[in-house]
Amino acid sequence: MKTFSATPADIDKKWILIDAEGVVLGRLASIVAMRLRGKHKPTFTPSMDMGDNVIIINAEKVQMTGKKRSDKRYYWHTGHPGGIKFRTAGEILEGKFPERVMVKSIQRMLPGGPLSKTQMTNLRVYAGSEHPHEAQNPEVLDVKAMNPKNTRSA
Repeated sequence: MKTFSATPADIDKKWILIDAEGVVLGRLASIVAMRLRGKHKPTFTPSMDMGDNVIIINAEKVQMTGKKRSDKRYYWHTGHPGGIKFRTAGEILEGKFPERVMVKSIQRMLPGGPLSKTQMTNLRVYAGSEHPHEAQNPEVLDVKAMNPKNTRSA
């Protein structure tokens, strides 16, 4: 019995649509990271981009547990002395680009390296309910129905 190792000819990518409205951020991010890597497939090969193309809509309506919306901070540095700055998750979600919270949480759940950067190109996140990928006929993945802990009311 030989160990199966996938080749580019063996890879079958699907399109998946996920509605993030009312779903807990961390739980959704872990499910999407698993889908992007392809770990849900029996033919998973760690060195290949086996994952599906994932479309996330309503990213601005994602929920957080506890006080994360006001306490979780996203830091960056301007490059000048004393130039550390931050914004809270709530400020980003109410700002111009609310989808960045979702993208960062998924990106940080993937292992670092060139393959993860390639896998992140298969992710499309939209703040509203509209997306331009109707032609790909994405399958709807209902994250709310997977586990009752995946949802949280505001």
